[in-house]
Amino acid sequence: MKIWKLSYAILALFIALLGLTFVEKPDSHLHLIACDVGQGDATLIIHGEIQILVDGGADSKVLDCLGRYLPYNDREIELVILTHPQIDHFGGLIEVFRRYKVNDFLVSELDSGTEAYQVLKSLVGGRGVRVIKPDTGLTLRLGKIYIDILHPSQQFVLANSMKTGTENSQAILGAYASNKDSNVFSIVARLSVDSFSILLTGDISPGSESFLLSEGLIQPAQYIKIPHHGSKNGLTQTFLDAVEPKVAIISVGKDNRYGHPNQEILDMLKVKGVQILRTDEIGDIEIIPDIK
Repeated sequence: MKIWKLSYAILALFIALLGLTFVEKPDSHLHLIACDVGQGDATLIIHGEIQILVDGGADSKVLDCLGRYLPYNDREIELVILTHPQIDHFGGLIEVFRRYKVNDFLVSELDSGTEAYQVLKSLVGGRGVRVIKPDTGLTLRLGKIYIDILHPSQQFVLANSMKTGTENSQAILGAYASNKDSNVFSIVARLSVDSFSILLTGDISPGSESFLLSEGLIQPAQYIKIPHHGSKNGLTQTFLDAVEPKVAIISVGKDNRYGHPNQEILDMLKVKGVQILRTDEIGDIEIIPDIK
């Protein structure tokens, strides 16, 4: 009997040690992953134990990306950012909120009349997620990552939208509606770790870019997410000149019906000597800058 007890104890210890062997531990590098979600946007940023997801594509493909890059035993995401309420940016977030614990949600106050967005709002409200509204000048810090919000400002939201009357208990999600294209409300954020910076642009339009430039809000960044999947109505030459990126990521679906990315945008980047990486050609794109 004592021999059997000893054998069980050794077996239990072996199983415990085996489990520890396969528990993935994050390294100290910054990882930038443009997830291949087809015709949509989803960017995963990992630094140590901090994980930030910006947009989630149109459907559950983003879960495959999270499964590839997050430790299998980690079901918590520190921050999710939704740049604006269009299905190719928020659709996949429905399953993210169902399957992961999300601590904070940075999201535009602009509403969407779609049924899918109402589902997302219900999920967020039911899980007690802290909702943060963007505002120009707001800075968030997660570990060594600084997130500076460049657009939209609260003044911009108030001037270009109206109260919906359906404001939920968190006083943010779906508080405003507008007859303007929701792209113009896209959150534009600068993420920085030490000397490395990332410019996330959502689907901003040339008009928004001109405003940001006129306000002196755009600084050089090594990495830029090209707005609106490389659409002709996205990146402008003056905006590109101000950012001076080394690497440009285009998140776009293969053989999409919109003709993205536009050849003029590709030529503009090539002339500037910017390295172009596209999800329709490469799949997931992971960049690990030489910083810690």
